[in-house]
Amino acid sequence: MADFGGADLDGFRTQAREWLEANFPKSLAHDTEAQTRAMAGGVELTGDMALWRDRMGEKGWGVPTWPAQYGGGGLSPQEARVLNQEMAALGAWNPIGGMGVGMFGPTLLEYGTEDQKKKYIPDIATAKVRWCQGFSEPGAGSDLAALQTKAEDKGDHWLVNGQKIWTSGGQWADMIFCLVRTDQTKKHEGISFVVFSMHQPGVEVRPIRLIAGSSPFCETFFTDVKVPKENLIGPLNGGWTVAKRLLQHERSGMGGRAGEGGKREALGVIAKKYVGEDQQGRLADLDLRTRIVMNDMDLKALQQTVKRAALEAKGNSGPSATTSIMKNANMKVAQDRAELTLEFMGHQGLGWEGADFTEEELAAVRGWLAGKAGSIYGGSNEVQNNIISKRILGLPDAAPSK
Repeated sequence: MADFGGADLDGFRTQAREWLEANFPKSLAHDTEAQTRAMAGGVELTGDMALWRDRMGEKGWGVPTWPAQYGGGGLSPQEARVLNQEMAALGAWNPIGGMGVGMFGPTLLEYGTEDQKKKYIPDIATAKVRWCQGFSEPGAGSDLAALQTKAEDKGDHWLVNGQKIWTSGGQWADMIFCLVRTDQTKKHEGISFVVFSMHQPGVEVRPIRLIAGSSPFCETFFTDVKVPKENLIGPLNGGWTVAKRLLQHERSGMGGRAGEGGKREALGVIAKKYVGEDQQGRLADLDLRTRIVMNDMDLKALQQTVKRAALEAKGNSGPSATTSIMKNANMKVAQDRAELTLEFMGHQGLGWEGADFTEEELAAVRGWLAGKAGSIYGGSNEVQNNIISKRILGLPDAAPSK
């Protein structure tokens, strides 16, 4: 669609509202937390959630700004914002997401061939195929370019051998986008970006149980895995450039989700249930009240910054190094909120199981533990600070120690 404004944009708003009212199942209204839980890894959608996903996928509005010829919505950024506003008004959540949408899809639109876009994008846009990421290795975490998973040239295909770790959702994924070494003589310039099926012989996945009690990550092993030559994304030995772009999309998503979760109860309101109120109806603990307000202010400032960054972005030029700022800021706000929640819950915020704890209390301690990883995955805080220092502030590298 055209980049509407004024009356034309109002017209699109009317169209979007009418379509949503006719197609969004009312049973899901406003329960966005339930909607997001239904989209968690390994969950097969049924009933109204499956119906909502299928309708959004067919319409292309799960990926509203992607080109229509590949199954996207073909909307302008302004129209996409209107769509999000109308969905929020109905209490609707976008049922199509994951790594295919947030990371691989936009990267493929930039670096993929026409045949690759036609092959992979439609199934991402309709959530028919789940994707996972094969980047980190036991010996290549923050220094990702030290990866050793090898792809040998066998004429009409690559033969991949090696190991990946922290493969999010690997046990449920259908496809993987993966960094492999195609030149042993170079570091960054010897890496290529390939995609292949997770269901073929030679792929082994072992879920890793985390401190929060879940297993969203995996160890992934490749033994003589065949990858067709046409599955190379971008140039041979040019995978590092493709990967850096993909990581910008990942950080953009992590920073852009600031404050998501629908109409969740305000932190101060929850705290009153545990701490009590003073004679003026305020949270009784003044220090705690002050820190909760500061967290709310940080969240509002982050949300406004995310909106401003989106408005200032030129067309569909994609994310920039500023995503590192958004990622670090979002993680801090979320971790501070989790710490505050456990503090005012007291011993009720330290439960692991049993009838003595509510569902919300058990979720709070698990969320607090799981959230600690936010400072590491997607590039650690230290890595993001280095990017901010070099690419945004233009600061020189630190002088070597004598």
